[in-house]
Amino acid sequence: MGLAYTIDSPIKVARFGISSVISLMDDRLLEMMRRYYCHQLNLEYIPISAREADYRAKRITDYLNLVHRIVNEQMAKLKTEAFVVHSELQKYFEMLPEMSELKKLYIKWLNLEEGEVKESIERQLRNSLKAGQIDVNIMTKPDRNNLDKDGVIIPDGSDGVTALRGFVKSNLKYASVIFSAGMNPRLYNYLEQCEGFDQLEDGEFTRKVVIKVSDYRSAFIQGKYLAKKGIWVSEFRIESGLNCGGHAFATEGYLMGPILEEFKNNLPGLVDTLFDLFQEAWIKKGHEPLTIAPALRLTVQGGIGTAAEDQFLHTHYPISSTGWGSPFLLVPEATTVDRDTLSLLSLAKEEDIVLSRNSPLGVRFYNIKGTTSGIAKELRIREGKPGTPCTDKLLAYNTEFTTEPICTASRKYQKLKIEQLQSLNLSEADYQQQVTDVLAKECLCVGLSNAAAISYNETFIKNRHEVTICPGPNMVNFSRVVSLQEMTDHIYGRTNIMSNPDRPHVFIAEIRLYIQYLNEQLIESNTEDPKQQKYLKGFFSNLMDGISYYRNHVELIRASNPNFESDLDTAEVELKGMHEMFEDQILQMEVCPH
Repeated sequence: MGLAYTIDSPIKVARFGISSVISLMDDRLLEMMRRYYCHQLNLEYIPISAREADYRAKRITDYLNLVHRIVNEQMAKLKTEAFVVHSELQKYFEMLPEMSELKKLYIKWLNLEEGEVKESIERQLRNSLKAGQIDVNIMTKPDRNNLDKDGVIIPDGSDGVTALRGFVKSNLKYASVIFSAGMNPRLYNYLEQCEGFDQLEDGEFTRKVVIKVSDYRSAFIQGKYLAKKGIWVSEFRIESGLNCGGHAFATEGYLMGPILEEFKNNLPGLVDTLFDLFQEAWIKKGHEPLTIAPALRLTVQGGIGTAAEDQFLHTHYPISSTGWGSPFLLVPEATTVDRDTLSLLSLAKEEDIVLSRNSPLGVRFYNIKGTTSGIAKELRIREGKPGTPCTDKLLAYNTEFTTEPICTASRKYQKLKIEQLQSLNLSEADYQQQVTDVLAKECLCVGLSNAAAISYNETFIKNRHEVTICPGPNMVNFSRVVSLQEMTDHIYGRTNIMSNPDRPHVFIAEIRLYIQYLNEQLIESNTEDPKQQKYLKGFFSNLMDGISYYRNHVELIRASNPNFESDLDTAEVELKGMHEMFEDQILQMEVCPH
């Protein structure tokens, strides 16, 4: 979702029982938001200077404590509110799904005449009010070392570690830290030292670990690594490799359905394996042995668009909940998006959402055409001043030309890189392609944070006003700004806010994305290289296996989209055609070697 877009979502939605996630990547943004809300609520604001020791962790702790305080005050107020039409108290229950026991109790209360029974149920309803979780995200890949004034690396002072420390020192309870973007041993090792992750109350850890994964193997490896340290993974959050927003970590053609099936078939064994390792470490830490394994939830996200798809996932796989990300960007009551970007999202067509090379991390990144950040980048290129001033340095990792790491989106790096390319006597085509790749890189630190600064009229980075946003491909199926009530009604099947009546099933959409991605790999890869051949053959094989899996489940899936089988046929024909061309190309190379 980006940095700014859910930075204050708990303040907007937690009182309605809706959980949300705050990114801890940019402490300067968090400090700006703390200043804003302190001023809004007439609370004392004491700045935390970047000169203070461990300032990054302190900023994170203080902002999370403020959000926690605001949500608690909102809940206290909600519990005393009158049950009247259009009240927030009524809204809490109206948004619940129909199958919820609490919703059924609320409906019963609505239909009762005034009296003792109705008053008793009303008390029960008020006592059942529960805030959504205030969870946090730490992207494991950007874990820059920080230096002291003498240029020495600060122990336990990296961006990821300080973010984790800031979360641990906060007042949040029963909250989760969500690790995304792969395994980070340094961060996971530090986790072992943190309080709360080995404290159980009523069968729940007071602080929980969630790992975002794209396949079963990743869950197994990371779960074992942490279990050996006495850290239990409370949830594996399974995300589509390509049908998602933000950075896209494509699998080698493994599709969501077969991935979920693998989790379904192996979940009992996974829990047993992890629990055996965890129990041993748990006892070594001085705890009494546990009689049963703690809860391990599976959740899924990536391109879900209808209540029928959501229901299918819950029914056929051991899924506890689903995540709906990009559509919520069109819900101002839930996310923080500036007005111009909100308009851009509303008008977006399929060709406007692109799997770009804009991220300085070197990972493919979903972006939308026409952002103010993209426009500003192109203007600088035309003026002969490519790149941006690097202010936050959160993605400064490149040491190709410098001793101190710099960001590949920075003006300094792009100038040096282009000068190098000019000296290499490359062909014109090769030179232009490499220059294009260099110039594609975009400042994400400011771009993904600025929406909050613009929305709340707060200064984030002086004279920097550009915004980047990273919706997933599913965004194009939602084309108007809606209320929180409308979005929840859509999720639970009470209404339909999608603008595209021909939208394919979530599984078909993912297949199409992978076929497009594979086609791109075929164009860019050196198919004479045996390693590349092996990779591409594996990719084809995995996609074909995925289509065969769906073919065996057509009857189940068709109920959530009547066009599923015909769309699957079309995708299969396209993939087979690509595969035949690929095999012919390889055969010709073998017959006519250079």
